[in-house]
Amino acid sequence: MQASTLPDVLAGENVLGRAKTGSGKTLAFGLPILARLASGGPVQPRRPRALVLVPTRELAQQVSDALEPLTRALNLRLAPVYGGTSISRQISALRRGVHLVVATPGRLTDLVERSACELGEIEMTVLDEADFMCDLGFLPAVRALLDATPSTGQRLLFSATLDREVEVLVRDYLPDPVLVAIDSETSQVSTLVRHALEAPDRAAQVALVTALAGGSGSTLVFVRTQRDADRVAESLSRAGVPAEPLHGGMPQGARTRALAGFTDGFYRVLVATDVAARGIHVDGIRLVVHLGPPEDAKTYQHRGGRTARAGAEGADVLVTLPAERGKVRGLLRAVGIEARPEPTTPNDPIVLELAGPPAPRVSKDEIPQARMAGSTGGRGPRVGAPRTGGGRDGEHRRREGGGHRFGRSGATHGRPQRRPGAPAAPTSAAPAPTA
Repeated sequence: MQASTLPDVLAGENVLGRAKTGSGKTLAFGLPILARLASGGPVQPRRPRALVLVPTRELAQQVSDALEPLTRALNLRLAPVYGGTSISRQISALRRGVHLVVATPGRLTDLVERSACELGEIEMTVLDEADFMCDLGFLPAVRALLDATPSTGQRLLFSATLDREVEVLVRDYLPDPVLVAIDSETSQVSTLVRHALEAPDRAAQVALVTALAGGSGSTLVFVRTQRDADRVAESLSRAGVPAEPLHGGMPQGARTRALAGFTDGFYRVLVATDVAARGIHVDGIRLVVHLGPPEDAKTYQHRGGRTARAGAEGADVLVTLPAERGKVRGLLRAVGIEARPEPTTPNDPIVLELAGPPAPRVSKDEIPQARMAGSTGGRGPRVGAPRTGGGRDGEHRRREGGGHRFGRSGATHGRPQRRPGAPAAPTSAAPAPTA
């Protein structure tokens, strides 16, 4: 994506980019933005010169982490702006003046309405994961924010698909764009192996997921509801597999600690709702497991895109029930896979192969103490402890997407300490550059 996009972006063109996940979009837009900002004049209070809009808090932080070392080297200032964090600190940063804002639509809308941020000096605007923003109901907020930026500014839109609401954004806000499509919307990742396994009942389904997650590598388990995330993480922890939930009902600090702990190998398993299905990059996820089929083929593909990124190998496993066979076959056909769910038990060879070498089990009593040893400066929630922080998955639509009262496959960061004796997850010296 970087090689295909940079020449046109640097030439000042509006660019419409389509690519599968893990293709390097962050630096494809980040490097040209920083090049332009570095060559410009001083920044004014409350008037940033560049804007990156993303759908989720986690992606806002990830993009900020990837670009912050570069902005610091260029003596530029960047402000991540998203909900669940101190708005007063964000207002203070904007008053001091920042060159680049990386924001979710809801929190930026709030800041604009408070006159804490003015978009009249924006020279470059990026919409990252545009289709996901539309799926979450952010289209009105995005339109209002774009209306508040100069129509003469350069605009870049990156999306996995270019249909429905995305077409509206392109038509109304990207005049004469250059299309950069490095793959088709239905293309499969050649290093991703997909499997469909079937359990006879719910208890056997959870046992099968536990067996798959019991290996020494990092596993991301997707579930449908917040309650499922809490219950499955609790079940895995009771079985001696260090696991943590991630969903929109958790306080932002707990969400950040969960993701950082999974990234560093402190938790071997992250049990997530679809809040983690798009944009999030964690090095070394070996296995993605779906506890039941996702809502649609688009979500199925994006969930699987958390593994086998940037040329690495990975596996994607549906674990379903007999009553779900029809939906599973439809999902597989929609992504071009001719397969059917296979009845499977935890001791079958395919499960042992996918799980990999077994990791030592940890007693449930050990897990809370290990979590408290983290270096984040705060204690993560104990296993089974109630979690607060209102909202349900997709709460971005309501809590961050409020009123807008201004202007117009083919083949088959605080960081907690790693649990003593646990294998280290692959990490990189700098934040991953992909979105």
